[in-house]
Amino acid sequence: MKLRNVIVVTLVVVAASSASADRKFSAANVPSARLKKPGRVVISNDHRAITAHRFFGNIREALVSIRSTRTLAFRPFAGDLFNSRASVKAPRELAGHIEDASRLHGVDPRLVAAVARRESAWRADVVSNKGAIGIMQLMPDTAKYLGVENAYDARQNIFGGTRYLRTLLDTFHGDLDLTLAAYNAGPGAVAKYHGVPPYRETQNYVAAVRATYEKSLLQ
Repeated sequence: MKLRNVIVVTLVVVAASSASADRKFSAANVPSARLKKPGRVVISNDHRAITAHRFFGNIREALVSIRSTRTLAFRPFAGDLFNSRASVKAPRELAGHIEDASRLHGVDPRLVAAVARRESAWRADVVSNKGAIGIMQLMPDTAKYLGVENAYDARQNIFGGTRYLRTLLDTFHGDLDLTLAAYNAGPGAVAKYHGVPPYRETQNYVAAVRATYEKSLLQ
């Protein structure tokens, strides 16, 4: 699972998708932004464009403005995605961690289990050839971003991966395919291709996790 531009992409997608014609988001609304600090860069957006400004005291300089020409189409899966109190079938030593993390972050534990099964086959000590670690296969930078101190610790890893799933579900409006694609290839790749990237690995991943999750809903 990769963190390609996750912080920037997540903020941009969430902010852009939540804006409307008469509503505008800006870091100016955040007291801790400290806009008057020399060199401070602030990103704001409305429903048509994203603009970056640099502030020098009371002087604002526009650095770059990106205007949207195409938007993502979202297909929310179902209310089941948010059934955080559903029962889950997982190894006994992991089931409790999955259920606790799911209730905390509001994610269906059956989805978390489907991702964990595909990512690591429930192994807390596995490391991929790209450096992803543990049950939810967190990249070191991703783990750090999510506040995971020890990615080899099963509970911490599961809580971090579940939190990341929650972030992606919010970013992509509950669209299961886009969420899973972003978990596998990074939200930057989903934004780049305006959908599931044309990578065989990612397409197989999305299909496999989705099938496991949908099967678990019938049990």
